[in-house]
Amino acid sequence: MISHEDSPMTAQKTATVTTLPGSRPPATSVVREALAQAVKRVAPLWSLDHFVAVNPFLGFTEERFEHAARRVSLACDAQLLMPRKFYREALESGRMAQSDIERALSQSAHGDTISLDALLEGLQKERDAQASKALTTCADVAATISGKDWSALIVERVSHWASGYFDAGQASWPSPFRDLRPYEAWRREASIDCSDTVMGLASAQDTIADLPDTPEALCEYALQKLAVPEALLDLYLHRLLASIGGWVAYARYQSWGQELAGESPKWVVDLLAIRLAWELVLMREMATEGAEIAWRRAVQSHVSSADLLRDLNKDEAIDQVLQEAFEHAWQRKAINALAANSSSPDAASARPSAQAVFCIDVRSEVLRRAIEAAGENVETLGFAGFFGLPIEYQPLAGEGREAHCPVLLSPAIAVQESLRGESVEMTNRLSQRIRLRRHLGNGWRAFKNSAVSCFVFVESYGLAYAYKLAAHTLGLSRPEPHPSHRGLPPNLARNLGPQLAPVDGIGEGIGIESQIDFAHSMLKGMSLTEGFARVVMLAGHGSSTTNNAHATGLDCGACGGQTGEASARLAAMILNNPPVRDGLRERGISVPEDTVFVAALHNTTTDAVELFDLDALPDSHKGDISDLQDQLSEAGKQAREERSKLLAFAPGADPLAAMETKSRDWSEVRPEWGLAGCAGFIAAPRRITRNIDLEGQAFLHSYDYRQDPDFSTLELIMSAPMVVASWISLQYYGSTVDNQAFGSGNKTLHNVVGGSLGVLEGNGGDLRVGLPLQSVHDGEKFVHEPRRLSVFLAAPISAINRILDKHPQLQQLVDNGWLKLFAVYDDGKVVARYMGDLQWDAAEADAAPAGVEEA
Repeated sequence: MISHEDSPMTAQKTATVTTLPGSRPPATSVVREALAQAVKRVAPLWSLDHFVAVNPFLGFTEERFEHAARRVSLACDAQLLMPRKFYREALESGRMAQSDIERALSQSAHGDTISLDALLEGLQKERDAQASKALTTCADVAATISGKDWSALIVERVSHWASGYFDAGQASWPSPFRDLRPYEAWRREASIDCSDTVMGLASAQDTIADLPDTPEALCEYALQKLAVPEALLDLYLHRLLASIGGWVAYARYQSWGQELAGESPKWVVDLLAIRLAWELVLMREMATEGAEIAWRRAVQSHVSSADLLRDLNKDEAIDQVLQEAFEHAWQRKAINALAANSSSPDAASARPSAQAVFCIDVRSEVLRRAIEAAGENVETLGFAGFFGLPIEYQPLAGEGREAHCPVLLSPAIAVQESLRGESVEMTNRLSQRIRLRRHLGNGWRAFKNSAVSCFVFVESYGLAYAYKLAAHTLGLSRPEPHPSHRGLPPNLARNLGPQLAPVDGIGEGIGIESQIDFAHSMLKGMSLTEGFARVVMLAGHGSSTTNNAHATGLDCGACGGQTGEASARLAAMILNNPPVRDGLRERGISVPEDTVFVAALHNTTTDAVELFDLDALPDSHKGDISDLQDQLSEAGKQAREERSKLLAFAPGADPLAAMETKSRDWSEVRPEWGLAGCAGFIAAPRRITRNIDLEGQAFLHSYDYRQDPDFSTLELIMSAPMVVASWISLQYYGSTVDNQAFGSGNKTLHNVVGGSLGVLEGNGGDLRVGLPLQSVHDGEKFVHEPRRLSVFLAAPISAINRILDKHPQLQQLVDNGWLKLFAVYDDGKVVARYMGDLQWDAAEADAAPAGVEEA
């Protein structure tokens, strides 16, 4: 027995667990440091109503990529690289050449220990699946003893509790303890829940009742009682978190705002405490069956695992070189295309008839090429889809504000939506109508899902839905109003929009000085400070799908999983404001009087582009707008033709009709391919990439370093859009290499939990993270092929180095191989490859053009 005096906190109650001999338990300070580190190992999971792409390896970037592969295996029981069959097929199909393997081997740290022949021989064999066995937990030990899969049962118990605790309106009986911290709420529920006894854990309630009162104390106590050695502490905690990784990820998302404000997140520690409590429960329950001895042996067998994180064996080194070679093949193709394009004639220097600014999203690359082909004197630019406006948007009749900016930023201004051209009385009346419609909808859903009516609902009302179901299934349904219309007639819904000034004292609005600041930052950020066209279109983007749990993941990631409509409309209003133009002129940016900015929304499912607020534009520009709309229509046709090759339409099908049908089909698992295929990020003037077909695989950010004398814009690009693009790239990477661990599985089996928290695959298990398998695989092959992001910056190397040196976390990202960095100079031909520690390899590059600064 363990007395109260044996507890690390003598005032706390303790569980009856015998301390295991043979290992030195970690000190209190070490435990606290390990807990802080464990929190950072978990990538946050945003809820479905504003799902955003997240790097699932966010907590690993302080380690080199190749070492993280071992950590992923030990802590997450997952893979960070593809099976060798994938690389063999890439070589046989020509997607990778032997010269790429040779190049990767020569640049690898393993080039001196592995010969080309040995590598090619290893390519023909699959790796040993048992080479890196996942770390053992107490649940694993108990499973071996009892024959029960305790790990799966623990996941079910935690998931059942968490879905009620975090519920966002779906549960009929949510947790009655939601006002408490998660750990305390769990203890309260567990003390009256008899399910553990049914599972065969007779002493579970007694053990839980005797646990320390705070999660921090429980973690410290449990680690001491289990005698987890200091050398194993980091991996063991990571292993426990990964075992309930979905709910832990959601817990970190709940604390994300605290982290941005510089506070320490707490809820991840709560869930870690719950998982550790289950370890204590199982060890006590199995104590008489030799669990302690088996656990001690498991601990001792894994003590050397920390060393294994640093040393790669030959098989693992071969896998790393193959992945490098596969990525080098894409880089080689991009480098050659940039060099070949340098000989193309420059675009005409005459004033463009129109300029179209799109989000840097890879889906925009296809449409931008099509627009430039449809109108030779049209210039396209790339910029972050929130247009540099970190807004918190209050929709009309909305129940809360929505952040419309990247999740790396905190909203700085609050903006109110209103109904333009209508009286305050009419606006209020429509607001009440929206609220009533929402309440009626919530009541109807509650009736359908209630514990009693759900059993008779289908029998009673099923026939009333027969026509609707048939129409949806056969693709015969009429287009439904966009959700943003919120039940209003289309003519009124089109007048919904953001307001610069407060409406009836509601909202904060944006003052003139702030508008000038935003306008200056916006134009400088997209390197559009001169040469303005008569019409400048600012296009956000969004997607249109039906019955799609991850629908917001297809909207703009730069807008926090919202469409870019509000940001684009607000940006156009600011830039059209005469006092803002005056303020810009004083800061050295003269926008011609005949230049107008018009907001637009690019529907990435259908490649249709809708223009907004045209009634606010002068009559003198009606002809320009009409020409632009014609060019957008023609460009949409070309873009749809290109995208249709990946969407498997029937021969002869009209792409527009087929894509619109897909967007309305409730059973469609692939309404569009999203950002599948993303591989590169290029920050450069458009002339460097204008004539290159990048196949919708590159993020394109407009940047001219000659307009950026202090390189502040380059710093912003590298520290924000480039990082966001790497998050997207690595989310697709993780969902491809191991969808079970870093993706969300089979989309057809998804069940939404908690209203909008996330999805379960089937009727239980952990909350799923990442992308569905259908988002990266077409049923026969991977449409997204895993590559770390290759970044090409048209800027002096010395400027890039200064920025990396200023931002240690950014340098860590490139030094440790989580993205690949190249420097591209003015003519597109000169490419230098970043090697790490602010060193560059110019072996593939020609001499830099005259006047360009080198490192």
